[in-house]
Amino acid sequence: MVIEANQTYYQTLNAAIHACPDREIIVDRVLGQRYLGCGSSGRHFTLRGTPGNGLGQYLNGSTIEVFGNCQEAVGDTMNDGDIIVHGNCGDACGYGMRGGSIFIEGNVGYRAGIHMKSYLEKSPLLVVGGSAGSFLGEYQAGGTIVVLGLDAGREPLAGNFCGMGMYGGKIFLRGDRIPVLPRRLILREASPEDLAELQPILKRFCRCFHRDPAEVSGAPFHVITPDSANPYQQLYAPY
Repeated sequence: MVIEANQTYYQTLNAAIHACPDREIIVDRVLGQRYLGCGSSGRHFTLRGTPGNGLGQYLNGSTIEVFGNCQEAVGDTMNDGDIIVHGNCGDACGYGMRGGSIFIEGNVGYRAGIHMKSYLEKSPLLVVGGSAGSFLGEYQAGGTIVVLGLDAGREPLAGNFCGMGMYGGKIFLRGDRIPVLPRRLILREASPEDLAELQPILKRFCRCFHRDPAEVSGAPFHVITPDSANPYQQLYAPY
């Protein structure tokens, strides 16, 4: 099924998508319509254009692939499934994620991965091919964030306050463009165990965006984790 979005009101477009019996749905000419794919399971959406806020909120097992840029709150509170973005994402991507994966070919805005969390077998994953804005991984409680810095020049891989309030999970940064970090975080070079954990993630990224694995792996990785011995030493005090 191919649905033409154009200037269709977002509620009307979502009603047409929900009513469609097909598992494979293509939505062409998306022009900022909100909440596409929210809460869905067992479907594969191909979106061409620019989805509006809340793409894939509460996603529960579907795959959403976007050929274009996305606005804010992609994958907000998603539980399972995959979101693949052939472009850039706005702020608060992966807010409260508790499962599933988000792969972004380009850059992501502020507060990506905020409040990500893990529970039992659920562990969310956010992979950014370019760079991230400030407050990456803010209050992160679980899961994995990977920032690759591909085609991102010499700017730091993340903006200010990276990992602020973080108390669980991991952030992987590729290369040596490390942002200034709060004192309560631990920064270290990736161990062989870390790299073994990372390799399947990098392979998935390369498959999604047809990247050369040698290009993605050809730099050292660093790992950020919270200092569990003193988890609330610093929240928003000066560095």
